[in-house]
Amino acid sequence: MNKVINIILLIVSVAFVGCVQGDKPNKENEVIEKKIEALIRKMTLEEKLGQMNQITSYPNIEDLSNLIKKGEVGSILNEIDPVRINALQRVAMEESRMGIPLMMARDVIHGFKTIFPIPLGQAASFNPDIVEIGARIAAIEASSVGIRWTFAPMIDISRDPRWGRIAEGFGEDTYLTSVMGVASVKGYQGDSLNNPSSIAACAKHFVGYGAVEGGRDYNSTYISERQLRNVFLPPFEAAAKAGSATFMTSFNDNDGVPSTGNSFVLKDVLRKEWGFKGFVVSDWASVSEMISHGFAADAAEAAMKAINAGVDMEMVSGTYFKETPQLIQQYKVKESTIDEAVRDILRIKFMLGLFDNPYVDEKAPCIFYEPSHLAAAKQAAIESVILLKNEKQTLPIKSSVKTVAVVGPMADAPYEQLGTWIFDGEKEHTQTPLVAIKELVGSSVHIIYESGLAYSRDNNTQGIAKAVAAASKADVILAFVGEESILSGEAHCLADLNLQGKQSELLEALSKTGKPLVTVVMAGRPLTIEKEVEQSDAVLYSFHPGTMGGPALAEILWGEAVPSGKTPMTFPKVVGQIPVYYSHNTTGRPANRTEVLLHNIPVEAGQTSLGCTSFYLDAGFDPLYPFGYGLSYTTFHYGAPVLSATELKEKDVLTVEFEIENTGNYDATEVAQLYVQDKVGSVTRPVKELKRFMRVPLKAGEKRTLRFELPISELAFWNVDMKYGVEPGEFNLWVAGDSQSGSSVSFKVVL
Repeated sequence: MNKVINIILLIVSVAFVGCVQGDKPNKENEVIEKKIEALIRKMTLEEKLGQMNQITSYPNIEDLSNLIKKGEVGSILNEIDPVRINALQRVAMEESRMGIPLMMARDVIHGFKTIFPIPLGQAASFNPDIVEIGARIAAIEASSVGIRWTFAPMIDISRDPRWGRIAEGFGEDTYLTSVMGVASVKGYQGDSLNNPSSIAACAKHFVGYGAVEGGRDYNSTYISERQLRNVFLPPFEAAAKAGSATFMTSFNDNDGVPSTGNSFVLKDVLRKEWGFKGFVVSDWASVSEMISHGFAADAAEAAMKAINAGVDMEMVSGTYFKETPQLIQQYKVKESTIDEAVRDILRIKFMLGLFDNPYVDEKAPCIFYEPSHLAAAKQAAIESVILLKNEKQTLPIKSSVKTVAVVGPMADAPYEQLGTWIFDGEKEHTQTPLVAIKELVGSSVHIIYESGLAYSRDNNTQGIAKAVAAASKADVILAFVGEESILSGEAHCLADLNLQGKQSELLEALSKTGKPLVTVVMAGRPLTIEKEVEQSDAVLYSFHPGTMGGPALAEILWGEAVPSGKTPMTFPKVVGQIPVYYSHNTTGRPANRTEVLLHNIPVEAGQTSLGCTSFYLDAGFDPLYPFGYGLSYTTFHYGAPVLSATELKEKDVLTVEFEIENTGNYDATEVAQLYVQDKVGSVTRPVKELKRFMRVPLKAGEKRTLRFELPISELAFWNVDMKYGVEPGEFNLWVAGDSQSGSSVSFKVVL
């Protein structure tokens, strides 16, 4: 698989070789800054506010052109017609007084035309190369029509699968999200923003949005500053250091302060502590929504609070342009604050090369769905698939299998497998599992298809009998279930994470046939599937896999590819366990395996007879699957990690060597993971934290000695005095295939 990735990287890089430029030297930066100052000196207040105003496109191009001509628009959302984009840019460049180009923006979350797995699926690959390649291809395709800015990556940490937007993110872990977020920024922006095939990234949502109360979108969060800094801010800091051109504020209020009006995170942290030089955009209408929050009395106060907090550009709600002149007259906003915001915006426009090359080549050959793009999307889908169960080596399907029943509402649902946020994806180009399986096996295997249910929420059970009849004739049943794309994403939150409609009934009926049942779940979040797992002989989990999900799953099912994905979030048994995540703090009474669970409680049991520890009587103490979990068609054995030293100082680097052996019969890739526990701190610390991971390809029977290097400085955290640093003491360390496996070794950090 590494060879495939390298080939894809080479092909994709060739697509824009010759356009790539390195970072601008300091002298060129100085030239840009002088040009910015010259423009600002000439601009009226209205023209400055125009640069801070982003609007969404609409059909009447004459009205759009009039606004642009007057200098009232700095960016346009959701315009994807290159002819119209060029026409609007010509108005900006040739008919407006200042001749400042527009920034054309679009949500390109996991692909423009070639759709990759949803970001949560990409995270399951534990492969930042996959993320970078996907973002690069998205940028190449989107920029070909004139889009130069997207609102990704989403690097919110979330431990609540009820929240629909987890589909857009990289899961529950701070370190994994940081690594994947950086890869995404690099992919979108390429070697230089000035490259015409690069688009500006936007790290979102700043900050804490993934912790919304009850998993309900747009809701409140209550995150302490210490938790904010230890858990939620690090991915954003990593994105800022990686050069993300823009940041987006989040919809939530944290401890009563909406993010769009939060000067602490926008000024003190983002600007002063991290030195961010790009610009900040609000989320859709989040400035005016501070009125709904009760944080601003009217549009004028909302504009004042957002501008003074450090939000440079306002998305669609229009309060800046309308309200700011009077705010300046009333000395509530300084024009120097406006100037600074405009500097930030113009700087990115210069860095994108828009002043020199604002137009797109309308006659350029179409690059959508290029073979290299489809190959990369397929590889991403393969690496994102997680094998959760495989009893009696049901998978891969053996050559002795001659008849296969393909059932379920997701087997041939080309739109649904693309997932959420695919405004420009086309289901006509989607390759579904049913079609891909038929192409893969040809005439060697008889495929019987009965969907059983028309769609995931279907409550009509009439088709189940037909599916069971088909299954009764087959050697193996492949059941494709899950959720439609509309059930995840923004504003698509769920209180119940069970399979929708009558899918559970379908699986139960199929299991009663006695035929081997392989369940393939295609969804936008972890679902509560404990019962369905028990009924199945094998289970594959594929977070909505995109355009090439069908061929990827077909190859895995028949063993032409071996699953290597790992869970990027903890899978709960039941919703009542949420939030459930691996890196929780140590409690005074941790759960153990001596507690008595609900159905084993004696009648009239004594109050303290069940074990007084932290667990649920009905759900126990473990999740359905831990973070980092995933099986393979082979097995792996880890040797005990060997440390370069057992006593280290903050300036040292700990080297961890370990043996890993493929003890099975298939060539495969394992994701080795390194976890650390700070046993005693000035504040309670997580039971484990992911610090390193690597994908390890191994031939059948191969043994390798591998190495992780961990700077001790990366064990720092925000302590009881709200200072960042490493505390001396004892640490535990694990190297294993998931967050619950492995035996620990210890080392000490000394002053």
